[in-house]
Amino acid sequence: MSSSKDKRPDAGAKDLVANLRANDEYGWIDRYAADLHRSAKELVDKGEAARVSDEALAQIITAAVRLYYAKSELEDRPVPAIVREGAETLTATEMLVAVSEMLRDVGLGPMELGLWFRRRPGENLPSESLPDESDRNRSGHVARSKP
Repeated sequence: MSSSKDKRPDAGAKDLVANLRANDEYGWIDRYAADLHRSAKELVDKGEAARVSDEALAQIITAAVRLYYAKSELEDRPVPAIVREGAETLTATEMLVAVSEMLRDVGLGPMELGLWFRRRPGENLPSESLPDESDRNRSGHVARSKP
């Protein structure tokens, strides 16, 4: 008798990918990412972020940015950059403080960000409606004047 787990549409493909990652020397990144995410959230919630050294935090951010750039460019597609956690998703303040410091650390400012900002394929097409209230904190929505 097959389990309900085997009735998932992509169960076979997901199991194959999981097996390939298990044998990959870098597969540990996938395995530990959820632990890192959960532990970071717990530290922040407890007010204990200082338990992580500045150097460790810089290494984590640098590695994440480097991987994000390479993955999105090599795969030529938008890659989700932020874990969606419902009401727990990063706030605009958290994001902007981090982005501001990252830009500053590499000698860039808001002007360079504006010049390099790119829209995802299909974003902000004239046929799109304006975002509803639930999307108001998401980037990429720009009000357009009618032609």
